[in-house]
Parts: sequence; structure tokens; C-alpha cells
Amino acid sequence: MTTSFFKANPDIIKPYALMDLDDTLFQTQRKIDAWDLPTTEPESLVCATVNKQDEPLSFMSQRQATFFNWLLASTELIVVTARDRSEIKRVKLPFDSWQVLTHGAIILTSDGALLSSWQQHMYSKLATLQVKLTKLSQLFASHSQSEQSHLVFTPHIDSFNNGSVDKELTIYLAIKHAQKDHQALVDLAEKLPTLIRDFDQDFYVHVNANNLAILPHAVHKRHAVQFLLEHHLDHQRPSFGFGDSLADLPFLQLLDWYGMPNHGQLHEQYPSKSSG
Repeated sequence: MTTSFFKANPDIIKPYALMDLDDTLFQTQRKIDAWDLPTTEPESLVCATVNKQDEPLSFMSQRQATFFNWLLASTELIVVTARDRSEIKRVKLPFDSWQVLTHGAIILTSDGALLSSWQQHMYSKLATLQVKLTKLSQLFASHSQSEQSHLVFTPHIDSFNNGSVDKELTIYLAIKHAQKDHQALVDLAEKLPTLIRDFDQDFYVHVNANNLAILPHAVHKRHAVQFLLEHHLDHQRPSFGFGDSLADLPFLQLLDWYGMPNHGQLHEQYPSKSSG
């Protein structure tokens, strides 16, 4: 067996960088203040997203903007986000590769087209759950309209093709608290299995900050990333990724290397322990 040693090569092969977006590459001003992020003086902030009224909503610090610029120049950047096809349009950053959207239910190609093979796969998984998702939607829509409720309910719906017909299917249900009461969402998550028969068999719940998502087991960033890795990405190219949420960890663990920002849910889950 011949032993080879490393030699620098000027021909760079770009690694894949699979990146979560919100709270990883940018965040709202409220979170900037809560996390006391560095290089976030007003003149240093870079607007990354806008709201539905086209007003600035989320920002990159100077360090985050520098990091993102390096990612664009040095890697093939693949978006992996909970944002749906409408919400991703409010991200004012350039993306030119694959995009994993809506917690993994949607995969877009580099030219922005829906990946048909994944569409058909998700159609088969979601179609059988529409009755239960509709029942949950009606329950939360009714509750959120009551005067006592502080819950803001949003069903996430998209069009899927099974190879012959297009059909709008509910993908998952999102709930926010109007007063940003995280504990109220945690308490609600614990009650959810009692609201519908066989809830745990069909769904899982993810809570992060002021976001609660009720998702079918078939909808997960990990499933979509695994599909890309196995069927569309070059196995010879290295991959790495970053994410801030516990829901990101399963997809990150598919990659060669992964990490997290020094703030957010994952970081808080594993606090550093000082010695001495």
C-alpha cells in the first residue's frame, strides 16, 4: 500500500454548505438585543428579510454578513429552512442552488423549480393526513378567534403533484403567541396529544422561541437533506452545515461537519461549564 501525503491544490472544489437561515445567519432586532450580539451597531446592520409590508424585519450583524459573503464565494450554499415558498421571497439574500423549504416538505432546484420526484413522494405522505390536519386546523382556527385566546394560528399549504394532478395540501400547522409567551406554547405542546386520536403516531411537535409547529412525521428537514445527499449531490464533495434549533440537529448529523451559532436553542441546550 502506497502512503500519500497532503499537497496543496490550487483547484478548489467547493464544499456544500447546508444552512439554516433564521437565528443562524440573521435575526430580528429583538433577538439581537436579547442575545447582545457583537458588531450590531445600527450602521453595521445589514437587512436580510422584510415583513409582509416590505419593511425591514431581520438583520445580519457585520460578522454574519462577512460570514455569509464567504459562504457565497467559497461554497455551494444550500438553504435548509422552515420558511415556505412565500416566506422565502421575503429573504433579501442571493441563493443560486438547492433550497429545502417548509421544514423539508418542499425542495426547489437551482432554477427555482419544484423537484418533481420529491413532490410526488410528499404527496403520497401528506394526502392520507389531510382529514386529521383539517380537523386540527378547524380546532385552532376556532380557538384563536376567541377573545380570550392569544394564539395566532397559520396553516401552511402548498400545491403538490402526484404525477398526474395538482392538489393543494396542508403541510403543517404553525402557532405563535401574541404576547410571545414561550411557556404557554410549551404547555400547549404537552396537551396536543389529547386533542386528536393517534396524534403521536402521525405528528410531532417542535417548539422554538415563539414558534410552535405541528408536523407530520414525513415532514422533516432531515428527510429532504438525505434525499438530496443520496440522489442529487456529488458524493465526492464535502459537506457542512449550521443551525440554531433542535430541529436542525437531525439534518446536520447527516453532514461531514456541523456547528451552531453561539446563541439560540441548540446553544442554550448545551451551556458551557466553567471550571474552577
